[in-house]
Amino acid sequence: MNPRRRLIAACGLLLGVGTVAVIGYKLIGGPSVRLLDAIYMAVITLSGVGYEEVIDTAHNPGLRIFNIFIVLIGVGIAIYVFSVLTAFLVEGELRHLFRRSRMRKQIAELKEHFIVCGLGETGRHVVDELERTQSPYVVIESSTEVITRLIDSDRELYHDMLYIVGDATDEKLLVEAGVDVAAGIITVLPSDKDNLVITVVVRQRNHSIRIVCRCTELSFSERMVKAGANSTVSPNRIGGLRMASEVLRPSVVGFLDLMLQEKSRTLRIEEISLGEKSSWVGSTVSDLKLNERYNLLPLAIKGAAAGEQQLVVNPPATTKLASGTVVILLGATDDLVRARADANR
Repeated sequence: MNPRRRLIAACGLLLGVGTVAVIGYKLIGGPSVRLLDAIYMAVITLSGVGYEEVIDTAHNPGLRIFNIFIVLIGVGIAIYVFSVLTAFLVEGELRHLFRRSRMRKQIAELKEHFIVCGLGETGRHVVDELERTQSPYVVIESSTEVITRLIDSDRELYHDMLYIVGDATDEKLLVEAGVDVAAGIITVLPSDKDNLVITVVVRQRNHSIRIVCRCTELSFSERMVKAGANSTVSPNRIGGLRMASEVLRPSVVGFLDLMLQEKSRTLRIEEISLGEKSSWVGSTVSDLKLNERYNLLPLAIKGAAAGEQQLVVNPPATTKLASGTVVILLGATDDLVRARADANR
């Protein structure tokens, strides 16, 4: 039983014994015993403070025997409740301190991860996708309540979520989150101005990081790009396009929804960038046997292997992969993780 349930059970037991004591003192003590006297007698007996009895037990053998029972049982329960309460407070605080210390250490060890600024209605969907695709990330959120609410919504999914509580526009917190070595940052704060500030600060510190900004007002989009954002996303615009797609191509939308929402198997379209030391460099699409080895479907390639074209859809099996090529694949998340690990060897 966890500490919270143990504390609730102990308090319930103490309340039950206290209720029995009050009723016993009232009934056995006779008509002269007032309810307040019975409650007072129960409290001093269970707490063991030793105050003077307000109900005479010396001339009432039955009441004295009942009092002995309350002392033996009730005081033991009271001591147990106090010990459980102390353990709950101390262990809870220590557990919180240990978790914060462990998280700081884990965050400090991260590289090529993602930073999510803001955990609102948009940010929680970003975090959900990062979790399901097994992508390392850190959240910066100003409200502890918002973080707790997300973790409680699905403890199995979010129990290991790394987060920092504070203002995401604070450069110190961005540095603590590892902005200097991160692969990307997603700013989804409600204020476009705050997202713009984060973009400026992050781009000054890390010239290679990919920055994606939430943009409510389209007038801010150009400013964010000029400040260093690689891309801006307008929830209103995306929502409008999605609604149009539901009418124009419902089967395609249904397929994409199935990919994102299916619980038993997480299907995604992912990209794998090939560095100079990648084991895939020099091989052809056919040599990799992506379908046989990883159960993946190659959709397109982009970059050096595409020749003069920027993007080649459904690449020929004879296409030779070079350094700098981006391979776009469709498949299950676990298979994509294996393929990326092999490509980066």
